[in-house]
Order: sequence, then C-alpha cells, then structure tokens
Amino acid sequence: MTNTPAKPTRVQEVYDRIRGDLLSGELAPGSKLKMNDFTEQYGVSLSVVREAVIRLAGEGLVEATPQRGFAVTTLTIDDLQDLTRTRVLIETLALAESIKHGDLAWEASVIATHHALAHTPMMTSEGHVDPAFTTVHRDFHRTLLVGCGSSRLAAIATGLRDCAELYQHWSQEFARDATRDIAAEHKTIAELTVARDETGATQALREHIERTTAALVRYAEQLDGRDDQRALA
Repeated sequence: MTNTPAKPTRVQEVYDRIRGDLLSGELAPGSKLKMNDFTEQYGVSLSVVREAVIRLAGEGLVEATPQRGFAVTTLTIDDLQDLTRTRVLIETLALAESIKHGDLAWEASVIATHHALAHTPMMTSEGHVDPAFTTVHRDFHRTLLVGCGSSRLAAIATGLRDCAELYQHWSQEFARDATRDIAAEHKTIAELTVARDETGATQALREHIERTTAALVRYAEQLDGRDDQRALA
C-alpha cells in the first residue's frame, strides 16, 4: 500500500495565494485586505479567508489595524533596521549551535538545499522574483538553523526570517545591487558551514543579512520625496 500526499486544505490554498500576492507586490504594503473580495475570488467562506490571514499575521506579513481589519504590513526603515539587528543576533547564534551540534543528516540537508538554490534562477523572464527561488531560498536558510539542537531557538530564528521575507522580496525586486553576487554569498555560507568553520560561517551570514538591509536603505533614500507607493518609509 502506497501513501499519497494529502491534498492541501482550502485554508492552505488561500494562504498560499494571498502570500504569493503579498510577495509579488500585487498587494502593496499598507493596503487593506478586502476579505469579502477574497471570498469571491477564491470561492471560499469568510472563515477560511480569516484563518489564512491570521496565519499571515503570525508571520508578520499582515497586521491587524483598529477598525480597519487587516492590512499588508507597512515597511519602514526603523523596523527593518531593528529586525536586522535582531536577526543577526539570533541567526548567527542558531548557526553557531548548528555547526557545533548538527549531525551528518543535517550537514547533508545543507548541501542538498544549497544545490537546489544554486540551480534555481532568482528572476523570471519578466524580471520578477521567481516564486520557486523564494521557496528554495527559504529552505536553505531554515536548514542552516535547524541543526542547533533547540526547537525554541530554531523557531525564533525561522520566525524572524518569516518577518523579513517581505523586505527580502523588495530587496530582490526593486533594490538590486549590481556589485553583489548573492549566489557566491550563499555558496560561501554553505561551504563554511559544512566545513564546521563557526567563525567564518557566522560572519558570512551576518554580512549576507546586513547587505540586504543596506541595499534597501539606499533604495528608500533614492525614493525619498517621491510620490511612489513602493517607498519603505
């Protein structure tokens, strides 16, 4: 008897579609989520939509607003910088612990997820971030952290990465740095991690995170004073 994968629930399907629209920019930061429109668009009940949106709120992609319901999280430089400082502290700690305690299965997972990432194009032919890249990028970074031996630490670290994902998308989509080789950064992190070089790997991860923030800050400064809904602040 063979086991067949369970079909995604309606909540999961709606969650995936709204999340995709958030990360693609179809739903702009700060915009109100029109729950009734989602029920018509997806052919589901309001309770299904609400459950999906509450999950997104738990990831920091959506926020509840007084008397307005739910809205796409507003992107601000202050929040980004605070999130970056916290991520650097927690993620480098989790990676250091993973390097100390991760077993061979974890090490193999780092290699496998990096291989998938290295062979997935970041951008589509239309010049937008490919959803497949977003998925493998998330898998690679989460794998780096889950070998730490602490489910609580791993959950905190991956939760912070979820909060940062909207910012990461904007960096990839709008604030590209022509001088930056992101693929090389990922390769360096993976190689130093597998080599169990704690100092080198954590420093490479720190720089990787901070470069993304720097690109976004420069992008926001370029937009300062413009009437552009994509501005972060």
